[in-house]
Amino acid sequence: MSETVVEMSEKKKAAASYSADSIQVLEGLEAVRKRPAMYIGDIGVKGLHHLVYEVVDNSIDEALAGHCDTVEVSITPTNGIRVKDNGRGIPVDMHAKEGRSALEVVMTVLHAGGKFDKDSYKVSGGLHGVGVSCVNALSTMLLAEVHRGGRMYQQEYSEGKPKYPVKEVGTTDYRGTIVTFQPDLSIFQVSEYNFDTLAARLRELAYLNKGIKLSLTDERRTNEDGSFVSETFYSEKGLVEFVKYLDGNRQPLIEDVIYMEGEKQGIPVEIAMVYNDSFNENLHSYVNNINTHEGGTHLAGFRSGLTRTLKKYADTSGATGKLKFEIAGDDFREGLTAVISVKVAEPQFEGQTKTKLGNNEVSGAVNIAVSEMLENYLEEHPRDAKNIVDKVILAAQARHAARKAREMVQRKGAFTGGGLPGKLADCQSKDASQSELFLVEGDSAGGTAKQGRNREFQAILPLRGKILNVEKAMQHKILDNEEIRNIYTALGVHIGTEEDSKALNMEKLRYHKIIIMCDADVDGSHIQTLIMTFFYRHMQPLIERGCLYIATPPLYMVKKGKEQVYCWTEAERDAVIERMKASGKDASVNVQRYKGLGEMNAEQLWETTMDPTRRTLRQVTIENGAEADRIFSMLMGDDVPPRREFIEKNAVYAKLDV
Repeated sequence: MSETVVEMSEKKKAAASYSADSIQVLEGLEAVRKRPAMYIGDIGVKGLHHLVYEVVDNSIDEALAGHCDTVEVSITPTNGIRVKDNGRGIPVDMHAKEGRSALEVVMTVLHAGGKFDKDSYKVSGGLHGVGVSCVNALSTMLLAEVHRGGRMYQQEYSEGKPKYPVKEVGTTDYRGTIVTFQPDLSIFQVSEYNFDTLAARLRELAYLNKGIKLSLTDERRTNEDGSFVSETFYSEKGLVEFVKYLDGNRQPLIEDVIYMEGEKQGIPVEIAMVYNDSFNENLHSYVNNINTHEGGTHLAGFRSGLTRTLKKYADTSGATGKLKFEIAGDDFREGLTAVISVKVAEPQFEGQTKTKLGNNEVSGAVNIAVSEMLENYLEEHPRDAKNIVDKVILAAQARHAARKAREMVQRKGAFTGGGLPGKLADCQSKDASQSELFLVEGDSAGGTAKQGRNREFQAILPLRGKILNVEKAMQHKILDNEEIRNIYTALGVHIGTEEDSKALNMEKLRYHKIIIMCDADVDGSHIQTLIMTFFYRHMQPLIERGCLYIATPPLYMVKKGKEQVYCWTEAERDAVIERMKASGKDASVNVQRYKGLGEMNAEQLWETTMDPTRRTLRQVTIENGAEADRIFSMLMGDDVPPRREFIEKNAVYAKLDV
């Protein structure tokens, strides 16, 4: 079945002649090339990497069906991708309805593939079945090689169109499919694949599908011995190892990972969870390997079963007898890290990004699963049970103490008509969609930013020094921090509901762009990370809405005579110096290194960092929630060795000529 996109012809529209001739119908893969973001999310970094996931998903589907246990992904020297699996191989025989090879149908027709046949795949990782055909449409070259029945077949495509019919090219002892493609750079805004981004997803898939070996090879880089840079991912125990990996930088509260795997009400459910001594809740949910970061019925079932079972145990043990207030649902989840994975034959997704599960029957299945799992564990591990209950009671007491601090923040908040922070230089516009808030490091830089801004739509909030590290603080301590209270008040957001004391209500959000602007030095990077940790842990919905950005002030100004050029990298600086020295007799070139925002005057800060027509903003997004959770806990937690290892691996070291 083909899909069409209908749009107005621009030429006809300009002529104000709107008739049947004005309608352009795009058939099949033409629609993908015309509107790629509709199919893969965007045409930036996320969309480019999504192409890989679509092809890998097909291999994982083979694994879920029990026909594949090895998937090899390679980044080619030209920034292309090759995905090889040892599955059954895509069928190549003639498709009765289409009158051409099944391989060509899969590669060129939207909504075509084995995942729509319940006899071929009981569950599938793809959302809408557009997968590999979309990848084909958005590639200048795609080569599909099929090893099946002792014979090798292939077909090559360009922009989704076959170059020749499927042909047999030899015999083989191998079984599986190899897909190699080169993304069309006339469509994508970026051209290079990031090894770590792909590695994070393959690692996640290995944990979610135990017993399957996945590997990633970077043919653009070599090790000292001449071999390509590569990494292999394999998990024997699945979610148990996943939770340990996520919680590797936290102090455990219980000895073992609480785990269950089984089928409840006809739905395969797998759950792993552990408690630690942190004050954050870290729940990661998946449906058919899709990260459902908006949650859904499976997450609701987990929370309900957890709360009911733990509350019953706590009440029965008498631990809650002296409490003068009720324990809330989120008290049971403080310090909890859990992964919930379900396999659903026909998942129904909803929400803003179609990653919220809507199947009502899943809630009951997960509820039953977590209740049975917890009841058994608590009975068999009385010491761990006591530690968990003690942690829950401590969380309830802290929440009760935090209520006054929260009410004070909200009483002074903008949404009640109260006063704004004294240091806030607000903008004139009352239209939140047009307003920006700069969170600026220090009063000095804040003063420069206030002078250089456009008062109509840009507000400035200077932050004094390094804000509190929220990774290691209880909620009432967080709300006691003046800088954090100022951020809450300036934004006008409402925090806390009866069900969730940390929930964020953004109905009266005053700015739709929140821009972190710090010095380009070590202290500035630390402050930036502290602010991002706060937003990730306590204002994540703002990140998911696309409101958080990072400003990019220049590192250098290169000047010769009256000409001055701003540079953001050392490579830019060196190129400008070389050009300036080559132009004219006077070879003297002055280079100024900006160590802080305060070294720029208001005009310079405006034209390089704040002017919407010239600045570069980096939008903060959450590509992989589980990996983001692990990195924040590693960077901002108490465990030093993993942080040191991360810094040594990722630091850029200066070369000194002595």
